[in-house]
Amino acid sequence: MAWSYPDVLGEVLAGAGPITQFIKRHFRHFNAATLRDAAEEYKKLVESGGKMMVTLAGAMSTAELGISLAEMIRQDKVHAITCTGANLEEDIFNLVANKHYKRIPHYRHLTPDEEEELCRQGFNRVTDTCIPEEEAMRRVEREVLEIWKSHEKKGTRRLPHEDMYELLNSGRLRQHYEIDPADSWLVAAAEKNLPMFVPGWEDSTLGNMFVSQHFKGNLKDLNTVKSGLHYMEELIKWYRKESKNSKIGFFQIGGGIAGDFPICVVPLINQDLKEKAPFWSYFCQISDSTTSYGSYSGAVPNEKITWGKLSKETPRFIIESDATIVAPLIFAYVLGW
Repeated sequence: MAWSYPDVLGEVLAGAGPITQFIKRHFRHFNAATLRDAAEEYKKLVESGGKMMVTLAGAMSTAELGISLAEMIRQDKVHAITCTGANLEEDIFNLVANKHYKRIPHYRHLTPDEEEELCRQGFNRVTDTCIPEEEAMRRVEREVLEIWKSHEKKGTRRLPHEDMYELLNSGRLRQHYEIDPADSWLVAAAEKNLPMFVPGWEDSTLGNMFVSQHFKGNLKDLNTVKSGLHYMEELIKWYRKESKNSKIGFFQIGGGIAGDFPICVVPLINQDLKEKAPFWSYFCQISDSTTSYGSYSGAVPNEKITWGKLSKETPRFIIESDATIVAPLIFAYVLGW
């Protein structure tokens, strides 16, 4: 009898969309198989009542990950997000200035003179995509400055994402939208008041602008916007509450502070507060970093066991690929597309 592959198509659940069917049929080995396994475990976790923390490093907002991530948020497949200040603001930049962006497919071959000319024209390049300074950054700065000034006058202190939520929910920017807001992950998050953690926000364009407005005298108090220490306080509260009744997973896109900051909440609670918190119940990282010694982004998941972040029973996956390709495929699988 001739040997054959298992009837993979027969495994497809009724109603599964073409992307899910394609992954089940074709993604069988190596990074592709890891992608499929990670997506299946993600789906099992949330369908069994578990919660998922998603972390965003890199330039995922400028890569328009919101097209799939926003739907994940709306369908309760994402329950908290940790992101860099850049990802927080760049989703709004794209929302209000997308038609003014410039794409440069030949970016690898730009000369220093050509780069300087883009700067002169008011563009800030992120790989193959140039963000327009005036239509994106300055437009958002003008609107959020009024929010900062209002809270300074009232003496209220806020976390950076709370100001962005107010900016979006207030409708201040709606007349400037240049994409369907359904494709903005931050719009979806703001509508649900999704728990958000943004460590190192000062390392962002709006963070720089906030300080510049202080130097100009338009803002008197730098403490109007809270810091990463306050975010850790909120993260402890969130993890304590959610882990009482739910398993919590960790889906990490890239590395850096967006990944390292939130995953540390478990050893913080267990080792520093001397309380009892469960380990993260799922871990997946999409990374193109080379596995190396001493690098966080390039560390294999097993290393996190020694730091008290994961247990040996935690399902662990690392997909060594480009997140702009991998993340939308996993989200599509979880959504059943």
